[in-house]
Amino acid sequence: MKYYVFIGFIILCLAKNTNAQDSTRVKKIKILPVPTFGYAPETKTYVGAVSLFTLNFHQASNTRASNAKVGFTYTWNKQVIVESEWNYFFDKEAWCSRGQLHFSKYPDLYYGIGTVPADSSEIRFESNRAIVDIGLLKKRRDGTFLGLGIRYLNYGKLDFYEKENPYQELEDEVSYGLKFIFLKDSRNNLLNATKGSYFEFVNTQNIADQYYTIFAIDLRKYFTLKKNEHHTFAGRFYYAYMIGAAPFYDYPAIGGDKFVRGYLYGRYRDKTFTTLQLEYRFKVFWRFGLATFGGISAVYPAISVMNKDSIKPNIGLGIRFLVDKTEHTNLRLDYAIGSNGQSGFYVSFGESF
Repeated sequence: MKYYVFIGFIILCLAKNTNAQDSTRVKKIKILPVPTFGYAPETKTYVGAVSLFTLNFHQASNTRASNAKVGFTYTWNKQVIVESEWNYFFDKEAWCSRGQLHFSKYPDLYYGIGTVPADSSEIRFESNRAIVDIGLLKKRRDGTFLGLGIRYLNYGKLDFYEKENPYQELEDEVSYGLKFIFLKDSRNNLLNATKGSYFEFVNTQNIADQYYTIFAIDLRKYFTLKKNEHHTFAGRFYYAYMIGAAPFYDYPAIGGDKFVRGYLYGRYRDKTFTTLQLEYRFKVFWRFGLATFGGISAVYPAISVMNKDSIKPNIGLGIRFLVDKTEHTNLRLDYAIGSNGQSGFYVSFGESF
């Protein structure tokens, strides 16, 4: 009951704010601050605040709106998370910058690497985490972007609740990475695409105790019904493959809000991660909409040894509330179910993909 009361409070606050926005011209900077409250497998119940910044500095040149998020979260697991993300287009989209800054003090669970059984023992540990991930891309004549990025990850001060740690790889680690990025992005909206496509190929060269490489492909497609633009179909295929010996935290992993909803992030991790996710979104009335989604995923060391235990399905339902008519930005509330009794409730601005 407490979830619904708080969600209703958030929507009432946003409705009051967005009704005022509708009567004004498009602003160069819009800020939507909102309290957050929810549940996710990796955090349990959480509270916090997030501000979504919509940036329209180059409207005259048909440049898509940029966005940034700044958030603070405290969870019932005594996790503290401070994070910022952004996607910024320069004039005429000649350049694009995007990135993430993250710090957290994070109690977590670890289950090892590979498709470990559902009843396997979990190791509880705490760590301080710092992430810096920044990319700069230049647009080419054919509409593609080419760019470079830097990546820094630091998992330090690991502390274990158990007397013994059976996982040798679970230790303090720092890694540095250089990213090579190819991107083709024709989405009509970065936070709530209804048309267009997205293709990204990233190769990251990393140095930790050892050298390792990660390849990732992210393919998305969006389209609406010809007779009704309020019905959107979206699909995403994501593939990540690691070569070498990476720190435990950098193995491709299933779960979380951005990849496979319904699983604790990192519950299953291995050298290869593949997922296909489909979603159907539609307007119901006024600013409210609904969504249904699901997919099939797999984590495995190599395709030759993939089996039924590697396959992880998920399915879910969601509510959408339109907080900004001009930029078509939604407040998203999703509930997803995975296998082996796992589930998650997610609150965020913009779509998962």
